[in-house]
Amino acid sequence: MNSSVRPANDVTLRDVTLRDGLQLTGKPLSTDRKVAVVRELLSLGIPSVEIGSLANPALVPPMANTLEVIERLEPDELARSWVWVATPRHVEKAARAGAVNFQYCLSASDRHNQANIGRSTEDSLAAMPAAIEHARAVDGRIQLCVATAFTCPFDGLVPEETVLRIADDPRTHGAEDIVICDTLGQAVPQQVSSLISKVNERSPQRRIVYHGHDTWGMGVANSLAAAAAGASELDGALGGLGGCPFAPGASGNAATEDLLFALRPDWLTPKTFGAFVELADALLAELAEPNRSRAGQAAHLSTTAFPWATAPDTEPCQ
Repeated sequence: MNSSVRPANDVTLRDVTLRDGLQLTGKPLSTDRKVAVVRELLSLGIPSVEIGSLANPALVPPMANTLEVIERLEPDELARSWVWVATPRHVEKAARAGAVNFQYCLSASDRHNQANIGRSTEDSLAAMPAAIEHARAVDGRIQLCVATAFTCPFDGLVPEETVLRIADDPRTHGAEDIVICDTLGQAVPQQVSSLISKVNERSPQRRIVYHGHDTWGMGVANSLAAAAAGASELDGALGGLGGCPFAPGASGNAATEDLLFALRPDWLTPKTFGAFVELADALLAELAEPNRSRAGQAAHLSTTAFPWATAPDTEPCQ
């Protein structure tokens, strides 16, 4: 095997249903329901989850109860849970509620950063050292999350060098991980492989997380390309939920079920996979959202002769 290709079972999955997945849903989830989803995901074997955002609840209403969710979780659960933040104040508030893992997000595109966070990319970078200090004060971890790493809804293609400059910026060096986001889902595997490889070369001390959307049908292909290029974690959402309210045209994330089916981590069994499909079905029905997971849909349609299927036995073909 080419040593540059990372084996699939070496790559972990983070489920982002409760943050990115819920941002565009019309129906909010209660604190009780969110806590139950976190616990079910963790119990099924998902290594880590994104549980919410400190975004302005007036602008992103489904995130309004994020602090309450943090307060309800146990320390061992919080150790595997991530919270989206964009300012030092966000880190401070989330830490006070009990959070220890913070995803500090800014956009490679200045116009998207203004729309998404209300400040320039430079202002977000300038504030990051203070955010890092707040995370360190609670012995926490912080990630540098770079949104619109490939394309911007307002300016189009984002040059690779723009992302690499952010990764190289000394003000970001306290971040243990770097999250590379295809926010609009417009990248193709060659672009993903190229950027992830270069980030890996420039920041070898950091773990790379790839966050992909499936707008153009490349969610799983791009995620696998990222893993082969050096990403050690992939983001996904149940049923392909997701999208950015400040990125016109962005649709759902790569589906957790599709990534699980493709990666086949050591802990995943057909029975466990079926439990993920059932959890997604229940959640999507509750939210009145369509199921965009191809693997989730196929699991219901396939015969049980295929071990990953969840459908009942069917009559044999005549």
